[in-house]
Order: sequence, then C-alpha cells, then structure tokens
Amino acid sequence: MKAEKIILGIDPGTNVMGYGVLRAMGNKAEMLHMGVIDMRKDHDPYLRLGKIHEQVTAIIDRFLPDEMAIEAPFFGKNVQSMLKLGRSQGVAIAAAVGHSVPVHEYAPMKIKMAITGQGQASKEQVAAMLQRLLRIEADEMPKLMDATDALGVAYCHFMQQGNPVSDTHYSGWKDFINKNQDKVSRIGH
Repeated sequence: MKAEKIILGIDPGTNVMGYGVLRAMGNKAEMLHMGVIDMRKDHDPYLRLGKIHEQVTAIIDRFLPDEMAIEAPFFGKNVQSMLKLGRSQGVAIAAAVGHSVPVHEYAPMKIKMAITGQGQASKEQVAAMLQRLLRIEADEMPKLMDATDALGVAYCHFMQQGNPVSDTHYSGWKDFINKNQDKVSRIGH
C-alpha cells in the first residue's frame, strides 16, 4: 500500500492569498481543493494578517496537511510591498508551524520550471498545465489565478519529493573525496 500525503500550497498575498491542496499517493497527485483568501475589502493591514492566520488555520484543520509548501517572495523594487508580502507569508508559516506542519519554500522560477519546464512561464501557462496534469475540469478552474498559483506550489513540492537530489550525504569535502575516488582526479600526485 502506498503512503498518502496531503500537501498544502500557499501563494502569499496581501490582497488575495491563494491556497491549493493536493493528495499525493506514490507518483500520482490529485487536487482536493483550491481557493483564495480574499482580503480586498479589509482595509486594516493588521486585520488582514489576522484573517490570514484564521483562514490558513481553518484550512489546516479541514485538510490536515502533512506538509506545507509556500512561494518565496520575489525581490521587487518596492520595499513596502516586499515588507507586506513577507508579513503575509510569515503569518501563513506561523499557522503551519503552530500545527506542527513542516514548511518548504520555493522560488517562483523553480515552481514555474517544475510545472511547465520554463522558468518564465505566465500564470495562464501554469494554470493550463496544472489543469492537464491534474485533470481538472474547466468549470472547476478558479476565476483568480492566485488559487492555481498556490496549487502550483503544492505540485512543485510533490515533484521535488519524487526527485530527490541525492540519497548520499557528505559531512564535508574530505568525506566527499573519500566516497567518490573514481570521480576525483588528483592533480600534482
């Protein structure tokens, strides 16, 4: 019997935060749910943070994820926007950590690359690829792409789980050299 894992993906935002939930069984994944936390009508930035914590906690309580994957903020020119985005990301992470859910962070380019094979893919391309990969019906596709972005974060994490970088661990360069004699040339010896 294959182990089942529930992965919660979060696309942090200060106006709209996307979330997507995947069930992973071996090398197969299926979407359980996706949606957004819409804060556009909430004008107080601190109440928005409270809403993020409350809603992410509710999502965790409902789906009981084994892991959470979150998109790392990208570095833009507007420092204030970065600060706000970092706060929203931090509150979502705090909700997960408060429920003992391990958190994994992925850069936007890595997420796009994992799903489309292109690091500069558009939101529309990511959504279309997820629709095909996860066999999502057209009427199930959300109006706001923050939800598919979040599902993309979860799917990226699922893909990383199936493709570990290496099962071999090294304690340092000497350990690497000792374990890889056939790959290391000795210059000067």
